[in-house]
Amino acid sequence: MATRILNVVTNVGHYDDPSHPTGLWLSELTHAWQVFDDRGFEQTIVSPRGGHVPLEPRSLKFPNYDKTAKTWHADPARMQLLETTASPDEIDSANYDAIYFTGGHAVMYDFPESEGLQRITREIFERGGVVSSVCHGYCGLLNTTLSDGTLLVAGRKVTGFAWQEEVLARVNKLVPYNAEAEMKKRGALYEKGRLPFVSYAVVDGNLVTGQNPGSAKETALKVAALL
Repeated sequence: MATRILNVVTNVGHYDDPSHPTGLWLSELTHAWQVFDDRGFEQTIVSPRGGHVPLEPRSLKFPNYDKTAKTWHADPARMQLLETTASPDEIDSANYDAIYFTGGHAVMYDFPESEGLQRITREIFERGGVVSSVCHGYCGLLNTTLSDGTLLVAGRKVTGFAWQEEVLARVNKLVPYNAEAEMKKRGALYEKGRLPFVSYAVVDGNLVTGQNPGSAKETALKVAALL
């Protein structure tokens, strides 16, 4: 049976201030998708509400708008996948070997409180499948508990978009909370690379996390290696 990956994307299109758009950081999906696709893995896309996925405008500009992102954006069939995403209640976690949370600041709003995503994540993790995230995708792991009531991230090595990177990206006054600080509050052993915006990924058992948009490919390669 083919290895199957569940890619998680956002439904949110703006910050608290509606005049500031956000959404899926496209290359965080496309880089990983290509790694998984090259290995013949089957892939599904899920979002907290299902349906339409807005794109982060900054991810469609140089230098973030690379070949994989451009190819996806220009392909009507691929773009249609982002109009018809599944909702968590349509997903049987037993069908998946790994879950991969993409980022973009939008996920800070709809990933953490999605009980459906938490259920899927818990079931995959406890079955020995791979749980992974890149950049702000780790917000989807903030509130996920295991069957014994403990937080999945507690005592585990994790990385994700650093507060320093929020400041450098000039969105520190727009974001609803400090994701790095929230991770640490939950007992995660947060790590980051020595330089901002450089690829950095961490593996702790069957938990794989990447720090920033440039880490998507490395994160996916580490997921694929575990599978």
